Amino acid sequence: MPIRFYLRAMIQIKSFTFNPFQENTYVLYDETRACVVIDPGCYDASEQMQLSGFIKDNDLNVVKLVNTHCHIDHIFGNNYIKSTYDVPFYYHEKDRSVLESGVSSAMLYGLNYDPSPEADEYLVEGTTLTFGSSSLDIVFTPGHSPGSVCFIARDEKFVIGGDVLFQLSIGRTDLPGGDYDTLINSIRNELFTLPDDFVVHSGHGPLTNIGFEKQHNPFLKDG
Repeated sequence: MPIRFYLRAMIQIKSFTFNPFQENTYVLYDETRACVVIDPGCYDASEQMQLSGFIKDNDLNVVKLVNTHCHIDHIFGNNYIKSTYDVPFYYHEKDRSVLESGVSSAMLYGLNYDPSPEADEYLVEGTTLTFGSSSLDIVFTPGHSPGSVCFIARDEKFVIGGDVLFQLSIGRTDLPGGDYDTLINSIRNELFTLPDDFVVHSGHGPLTNIGFEKQHNPFLKDG
């Protein structure tokens, strides 16, 4: 019998920009067709159908729901994904108070909100998020929120960064639990230690890369 060699396919990334805050939702999947939904910000039925339509059209199997952090713009679709696909839900325990403030946050902005379920399991820094034949390193990057995390794909050289680092900017730190110095330290210690060619997929706005932000981000290029 001949020996067959299979090359592992790269993780594929599909992004959507949803809700009044223009939040980036991500679907990550590999050759197994298993996928993880990260930060589902889908706000209304039309946005929910965009997300589900992509999953259906690409014959994907949703295996996990994950939040980088739990501000309202990143959790609008949590209950929809959880109830539609009956999958476990994960976020970092230190963002529990942020998740629980979702109802009051929605009221503050005058927005509808189907409350998020509670986590089935908490994310733990230093471990991995797995799906299909793929895995992402979980790194703890507080500052924008108490329990913000980033997911790093070291082989594919990308970061799913939530609201930690943006193109030429950083996450806001004036919300409850935010802290500017903590956020800057998170970026320097966890993200800027990566090679320059790592691409950052942020929670808002366009993608960027580590080298560009080291050189040009006005919050970070000094020191």
